[in-house]
Amino acid sequence: MAPSLAQSKFESDVVKTSSGKLTITFIGHASLVFDFKGTIIHVDPWTKFTDYVSQPKADIILITHNHPDHLDVKAIEAVSKKETQIVLNDASFASLKKGLVMKNGEKKTIAGISIEAVPAYNTTPGHEMYHPKGRDNGYILTFGNKRVYIAGDTENIPEMASLKNIDIAFLPMNLPYTMTPAQVADAVHKFNPKILYPYHFGETDVTALTKLLASDKKVEVRVRSLK
Repeated sequence: MAPSLAQSKFESDVVKTSSGKLTITFIGHASLVFDFKGTIIHVDPWTKFTDYVSQPKADIILITHNHPDHLDVKAIEAVSKKETQIVLNDASFASLKKGLVMKNGEKKTIAGISIEAVPAYNTTPGHEMYHPKGRDNGYILTFGNKRVYIAGDTENIPEMASLKNIDIAFLPMNLPYTMTPAQVADAVHKFNPKILYPYHFGETDVTALTKLLASDKKVEVRVRSLK
């Protein structure tokens, strides 16, 4: 039997929801694990940070897009079981040849978890080729009364202003592929999450973001090991 993530080397936070506890484990970069009452969700698993054979098997795997640090076939195979549902975008399906495609704006319930696919793309001139509009996904997951936004690789796009009631947000912060600290701060002010986890931040100075949001009492910035 695989050891629980809570007993592993990775940091975990526990969030109380109206339907039970949600444990969030921070693997690294954009790789996350959610454990909601025994339902295991892996997000963008990448073998750079762990041998996924040793990790709990997934009920759901979310793939935001087909770049190799997000779509890792070895990690997906290692963490999959017969019943695992893989949710991904069109481009990732073309690479993986399996899974359930969700397009921007679609909403489905899988293993009792509400999943919404939302836009994720670049807007800065010269950066659009990294993540073109309409191709990649971010995801919003609902756990009881808590809504968790996993932005994927994106900038502070206008669609963020339409996000409602986000309790926890994961926003990427590394150039040239995603956002600057100032862009992340702007994104936060578009939809006001209660808790912000900067992720996928590489060598970006995270303290620059914490300083920008220091006076904003509506959001709690939590920094974890997610380079």
